[in-house]
Amino acid sequence: MFVLSSPSGAGKTAIARHLLKMDDQIALSVSVTTRPMRSGETDGVDYSFVDEAAFERMIAEDAFIEHATVFNNSYGTPREPVMAGLAAGRDILFDVDWQGAQELRNRMPGDQVSVFILPPSMAELERRLTDRDQDSADVVASRMARAANEISHWGEYDYVVVNRELECAAASVLGILQAERLHRERQTGLVDFVKGLT
Repeated sequence: MFVLSSPSGAGKTAIARHLLKMDDQIALSVSVTTRPMRSGETDGVDYSFVDEAAFERMIAEDAFIEHATVFNNSYGTPREPVMAGLAAGRDILFDVDWQGAQELRNRMPGDQVSVFILPPSMAELERRLTDRDQDSADVVASRMARAANEISHWGEYDYVVVNRELECAAASVLGILQAERLHRERQTGLVDFVKGLT
């Protein structure tokens, strides 16, 4: 389980998209959300968009590994596709906030690697939030007010990447993923391979 988190606007979703393009051995865990679909998003690809009643039913059915409310919208990681992907030997990419990452650690304390994405400055974070032109000035202000609290959780992660430039940050995250796959414990069949050599 490869977990990316950041304050809103710092680039975790853009980095996740780059990672999916650069590495065909990882699959995205598609979160369920009650927030409205943004321009350019596709239901079932970027998120699964549901209403609040459907989200509450999924909670009651224990269909989520983790769920949280962020900026008055609910987000959750559906259990079934994640477990199926892991059982099939796939790496699963999670694009979640610090609350989701914390709940993933608590509910599935297994083979996880976590990366926190930081902006190069608060001024740049505000510029990115404003330039993406998806939120009102009030929403941008709310996201900026919350950013310091989100950033305070950076120490809970295995790795930290400062997203000064998207291509470089994405390459750094890809390097982390590739290095983590080379851990001795994660290389299936390695013991038999080495025995064959000797």
